[in-house]
Amino acid sequence: MGTRFLLFIFSICLLYCTSCTTPSKIAYFESAKDTTYRSAVGAIEAPIQKNDILNIFISSLSKTASADFNSTDNGVKGYLVNSDGNIQMPMLGNVPAEGLTKKQLKENITKTILSKKLLIEPIVEIRHLNFEVTVLGEVGHPTVINVPSEQISLVKAIGLAGDLTIYGKRDNILLIREEDGKRITRHININSVDFLNSPYYYLKPNDLIYVEPNKTKIATTNRSQQIIPIVFSSISILVLVLDRVIK
Repeated sequence: MGTRFLLFIFSICLLYCTSCTTPSKIAYFESAKDTTYRSAVGAIEAPIQKNDILNIFISSLSKTASADFNSTDNGVKGYLVNSDGNIQMPMLGNVPAEGLTKKQLKENITKTILSKKLLIEPIVEIRHLNFEVTVLGEVGHPTVINVPSEQISLVKAIGLAGDLTIYGKRDNILLIREEDGKRITRHININSVDFLNSPYYYLKPNDLIYVEPNKTKIATTNRSQQIIPIVFSSISILVLVLDRVIK
């Protein structure tokens, strides 16, 4: 009888701690209707920034001559954009990179090679080696995501981080981005149809996503912190009382 009574009291207390929460809006794109949205693919390439690591591979009709541009001495697997915004390349020396897109840098390197008559019909390929985005907050498993394809949407990043929890704010996701030496912040509502045409639909290297907890999560956490100590104190007292009565 005493054990059943204790379990009953404990169950009531736990229900109190976890109840009284309002249903969260957990659907995505609630206002989206059947239509066609213009892709923003052409606008997603981010300019190269300091501390970017670039893989640059140069080929041509002469494999031997091209090899001089693709030296991997000292284990170097990429070119670091230094504090001056430049990269140091074999045969070419100091090459400005900061602020350029990969396409622009590719064109500049190609023109330089041709102007110096170093190769015939050079082909330049450039890839980011440290394209990463970070997802924190109310997601299944906060994580840093490496993006070898160099293209990832905000929604995909959230999916790779285990999706939003039911406590995550879908209408106020924080994006922190570094551009032109400045750190900018934007709050994004992924329930809005405007998000599908947003310049923030696709992420850029080093973007940080933070999903804030909603009021339900905050209230539940605060209530639990207040009630649980009381629950265990009450159970301890009941155990002592029942122990005395049984004896």
